[in-house]
Amino acid sequence: MAVSSGEGKTAGQEDPVRRESARQRAGEQGLLFDEQPAALPGDIGYRGPTACSAAGITYRQLDYWARTGLVEPTIRAAQGSGSQRLYSFRDILVLKVVKRLLDTGVSLQQIRTAVQHLRDRGVADLAQITLMSDGVSVYECTSADEVIDLLQGGQGVFGIALGRVWREVEGSLAELPGERAAVEDTVPADHPADELARRRRARRTG
Repeated sequence: MAVSSGEGKTAGQEDPVRRESARQRAGEQGLLFDEQPAALPGDIGYRGPTACSAAGITYRQLDYWARTGLVEPTIRAAQGSGSQRLYSFRDILVLKVVKRLLDTGVSLQQIRTAVQHLRDRGVADLAQITLMSDGVSVYECTSADEVIDLLQGGQGVFGIALGRVWREVEGSLAELPGERAAVEDTVPADHPADELARRRRARRTG
């Protein structure tokens, strides 16, 4: 399952009343791309318990998702017994999105595909996306028209505006401890943990 664009999902359905109703629903849910999140420092890391609190997940979920390569910390990976993972703001944003998708009934395997798609995008792009799900598929909407098309044509479609999630995570982290990452803490592109994660993904998709 790939993250699909919402565009064209309900082609030909141009009922003005339904479209206006969908537009109002989208506005009420904060899905009309009016968010302008501020850029955050990229060298601030957050430990596991803080990431759990901000994302609304359990430590068991956090640990399992890290060990299986779903959402791994990009500031500092666990390196042996007693070491502490450090998650970036972007990592926590994705953790919260995963939790929201699970809550809609999307399977973990489908979420893995969606997360890989998000991971390939920059933070600025993430803030401009609305993800919508009917509990089976995940759709990516990058314009208000695509959101409205899905809302007027879908049954029980659930929307996740990433700009809004961004603000929620930002607000949560403002009350929680973070730490500035040292240069040696940052996980480089050729870090062994990254290679291991790539091999895991290759086995799963191969």
